[in-house]
Amino acid sequence: GGSIGSELCHQILQLAPRVLILLESSEPSLYAVEQELSNQLPASTSLLPVLGSATDPALVQRLFAGHGVQTVFHAAAYKHVPLVEANPLAGLANNVGSTRMVCQAAVATGVSELVLISTDKAVRPTNVMGASKRLAELVVQASALELTLSAKGAGASSRKVTI
Repeated sequence: GGSIGSELCHQILQLAPRVLILLESSEPSLYAVEQELSNQLPASTSLLPVLGSATDPALVQRLFAGHGVQTVFHAAAYKHVPLVEANPLAGLANNVGSTRMVCQAAVATGVSELVLISTDKAVRPTNVMGASKRLAELVVQASALELTLSAKGAGASSRKVTI
């Protein structure tokens, strides 16, 4: 429902996926993006709007497993520096915790690609928001390493990327 997530959804629809799952914690944002995307929906694609949080491990794993998710674009994050500075624990829980949950669910369900949408503020972080996004990047890197080590010899293929 955020500006980055909704733009990603517009771009993803051009690839005509079978299903596009929209996971959003804000009901008004989820409704707005669903209405907006419905207008450009290819005939072969269905939208699945889900009101919930990427910090909910059971929900994320159920969505990935139940729908055979192959690619995840993880853009759920608090991005407004002053708000995250004023609410550091909430920023860490959302930005790092949601990334951890998404990565764990991706590994457990065999998601082949996971893309974390990060920020330039993670490059030499000078604030809580930047540090939380840098930690999220490290979570993705650790997840990719874990998956690579566990998949050696099994012929499995997976890719974790931070943008």
